[in-house]
Amino acid sequence: MLSDHWPLRHLTLTTDRLVLRLPDEEELAALADVAAAGVHKPGEQPFLRAWTNGTPEERGRHVVQAFWGSMSSWRPDDWEMPLGVFRDGTPIGIVALRGWDFAILREVKTWSWLGLEYHGQGYGTEARRALLHLAFEELGAEAALTEVFQDNAGSQGVSRKLGYRPDGISVDVLHGRPVISDRLRLTRADWKPAGKVEITGLEKCRSFFIS
Repeated sequence: MLSDHWPLRHLTLTTDRLVLRLPDEEELAALADVAAAGVHKPGEQPFLRAWTNGTPEERGRHVVQAFWGSMSSWRPDDWEMPLGVFRDGTPIGIVALRGWDFAILREVKTWSWLGLEYHGQGYGTEARRALLHLAFEELGAEAALTEVFQDNAGSQGVSRKLGYRPDGISVDVLHGRPVISDRLRLTRADWKPAGKVEITGLEKCRSFFIS
């Protein structure tokens, strides 16, 4: 079985309303369809890499290629885990946890997107809290980082609700213009577990996260 060679497929995070896990091929296609239908309102640009500006076909293809790329480039000292977010079996988006030199730095980054129709229902907060639970409670992280455009009110709200604090700014180039992101940091001291998070399958793949 594939999971014998890639035990990350055993890893599942379950919250009150959501299940987070690696999608199979058909579920990945369904997640690509969700992205193709739109992940933010027209005129918004929440991502530094403007992958949502393309056609529906290009957005869907990006989701598939990005997932395959994360799996194929995985190393214990540099990994990115994009998990499908499922509500009652329906795929609604992807949340990801990333670590580099994690055994030394004990820091992770997160990113996410949800289909537009699933915004404003608390799913983003619930899914990211599950990722943070995995990072802090199971993997021994000391800090979680994120970077958010200053006008991205939704992501800013989720981050601050979870206890992130300002950690400076980053200046990048998007469409030939400078854009400013707030760097936000959540430390172990500020992390407050909340709600149900059940994690199964971690022991089979723990060595994937810490070299």
